[in-house]
Amino acid sequence: MPIPILAIMLGFVLLLWSADRFIDGASAVAGHIGLPTLVIGMVIVGFGTSAPEIVVSIMAALDGNPELALGNALGSNIYNIGLIIGVTALIVPIAVHSKIIRRELPLLLLFGVLAGDFSGTTNLAGGSR
Repeated sequence: MPIPILAIMLGFVLLLWSADRFIDGASAVAGHIGLPTLVIGMVIVGFGTSAPEIVVSIMAALDGNPELALGNALGSNIYNIGLIIGVTALIVPIAVHSKIIRRELPLLLLFGVLAGDFSGTTNLAGGSR
């Protein structure tokens, strides 16, 4: 078996083992300080889904690619939120009151425009484009 394939398989096994140990340790800490298991579960899932993006963004920023770091952060958050809401809506319909839509939609549009403007017109390494 070639060395790269063996390295990938070993890395996957170590990833599974370390994730299991991480969850066991976090659950033990939560039990000792009295946190509900739901809270620690949400923190672990949140960290687990964000850690790869954090690493990629840090590496991109250190390599002088701040646009890649920003795009990775924005894109991964949009994808994760859309995936979670989409899968949830497929399982159980999400009821949203019109009052919430009237209050939240303008904010969503505002932040969407600001994020688009920030990522499209600003060169993070040194001023405007």
